[in-house]
Amino acid sequence: MFRPHVRPAATLIGATLLLVTAASAEITARPGWEIHASSKDYATLLADLKSAVKDQGLAVVTEAGPTDAAAARGITLPGNRVVGVFANDYAVEILGLSTAAMIEAPIRFYVTEEADGTATLAYKTPTYVFAPYLPEAGDKLGSVAARLDAAFAAIATSALRD
Repeated sequence: MFRPHVRPAATLIGATLLLVTAASAEITARPGWEIHASSKDYATLLADLKSAVKDQGLAVVTEAGPTDAAAARGITLPGNRVVGVFANDYAVEILGLSTAAMIEAPIRFYVTEEADGTATLAYKTPTYVFAPYLPEAGDKLGSVAARLDAAFAAIATSALRD
């Protein structure tokens, strides 16, 4: 039903404020996630994450985030970046066990800027990500995921180090 008293601009502003408010909410604990608050600012944590990925012999293969694109549209969002991490050795090994499981690669880290200027690092553990494929792929996939868990934990520890 059309309501002539509702102004499109007011609706757009309200939706934008809702989006900004939702985007600034802290990530809360959930099954399979590792969530680490940091004293670092967003840009520093993101740079340190990328360096730690390389130090662990993995590669940043994807990056995505709405912050810059939103800014180009006049919308201010806190820093928000998803960083996909993987390595070809793992891909070859996983493909030998389950073609379907490769849809989960790369596995992602999530860096978010908090209202106080600090940043949070979060990720789903590889064992959690690959768990649905264990019935078809077996214990070998579980072993690969456990090795990735160790690498991701090392990356997080390094990236968060002051």
